Amino acid sequence: MSVTFEPGLLRAYFVAGSQDVPGQDLRDVLATMLKAGITAFQFRDKGTSTLTPEQRVALGSDLRDQCHEASVPFIVDDDVDLALLLHADGIHVGQSDEKITKVLSTVNGRDMFVGLSCNTPEQVAKANQIKGISYIGSGPIYPTTSKDDADPAMGVTGLQALVEQANVPIVAIGGVTVASLPAIAATGAAGVAVITLLTRSTDPQADTQAMRTAFAG
Repeated sequence: MSVTFEPGLLRAYFVAGSQDVPGQDLRDVLATMLKAGITAFQFRDKGTSTLTPEQRVALGSDLRDQCHEASVPFIVDDDVDLALLLHADGIHVGQSDEKITKVLSTVNGRDMFVGLSCNTPEQVAKANQIKGISYIGSGPIYPTTSKDDADPAMGVTGLQALVEQANVPIVAIGGVTVASLPAIAATGAAGVAVITLLTRSTDPQADTQAMRTAFAG
């Protein structure tokens, strides 16, 4: 099964790797989040991850199967070879990762959609010139703890400017809380991508539902 991209997939977008769930099996965590109703999952195993390449492939393969069973897109962060190996539905690329044009030419014709991180008007302007990008991830909206090298927080005003400028839907990233969802939705963003909001949630079902509801329009 391959998932065709549409903006609704960005409403409740869960991002995680083994480093985000210390002491837990990411398979179990993902099962909980799929049951709670996430609309997309990005496998981002990096930073303090201790997995070997073989373990990462084995884990990714299980996570992909879980996503497909739930008809939720499985997206790989920043690793084209891994994305191709796992037959991912999408790949997400950062500004400092593999060049977006190279990624697009590699996955062309593979039924794989591509997301790009853009955190400034200059980056969005460049992305607008590139054919084949399905969505943009922008942030951090608020200060965040889950990324060491994060840019300064842009706030909802900064986000709104990028949403108005971009040719494709934007998913907001960084420091997102349930309380901030209405303000983020008011910018016209298509959804939020979250790590800690769900990995540290005491009620994933309610929190996922809050994301889906905020961006239902």
